[in-house]
Amino acid sequence: MVFDQVRQRRLSDDIVERLEGMILEGTLTAGQRLPAERTLSEQFGVSRPSLREAIQKLVAKGLLVSRQGGGNYVAESLGATFSDPLLQLLESNPEAQRDLLEFRHTLEASCAYYAAARATEPDRQRLKEAFDALQDCYTRQDEVSRAEEGAADARFHLAIAEASHNAVLLHTIRGLFDLLKRNVVTNIGGMYKQRSETRDMLISQHRELYLAIVEGRADDAREVSSRHILYVQEVLDEVRQEVQRMARAERRSGH
Repeated sequence: MVFDQVRQRRLSDDIVERLEGMILEGTLTAGQRLPAERTLSEQFGVSRPSLREAIQKLVAKGLLVSRQGGGNYVAESLGATFSDPLLQLLESNPEAQRDLLEFRHTLEASCAYYAAARATEPDRQRLKEAFDALQDCYTRQDEVSRAEEGAADARFHLAIAEASHNAVLLHTIRGLFDLLKRNVVTNIGGMYKQRSETRDMLISQHRELYLAIVEGRADDAREVSSRHILYVQEVLDEVRQEVQRMARAERRSGH
């Protein structure tokens, strides 16, 4: 009988594993600068040569970027699910906007369910901060730009994804952050004009979603999230139909 030799792990491999885990769980985010090598080696309880070796391995994998005299950073490309040209294309295409809402319907309902089931106290605190910021935008509606409200809305949904403790859901939402933000900005103006109760409905839906998650009601959280996106789809369909009717009427008038 022949046995393979047991290969001894290098300390740097343990550090690599630890840092990869922090990237995967979202503790280290795209573009974030790592602490100085001296600080990091002290926190991990390892020597600086071992830490440097680990960083070099992560650079080779494309997870970190080392800048001469500027420190080590998580690669920006990790957050680039969609490129800027594609973002603009998706933003300007009505069919793509509908597709995004369908995608959000599936994705965010799952995030809400797992967030309600798994959120820790720090998660609930971050979620409260994001919810309060969104509520503040609603309260100061005449002073807040569409872009600011869109960013606050997207950050609230990102906080839910973080609380889901599902790495795939989290990184998908993070990669879509700019697209989600633009989607909200594109949608809310038309929605507010279409139905006078839209702002109150969105406030109510977000509050209901927030409470379901922090109270650990997973099934309710999924249902509220799903209902929220369906409402947005419904109002936007009305907006599109109204635009089409106006266009037909103008063409007839010109005829």
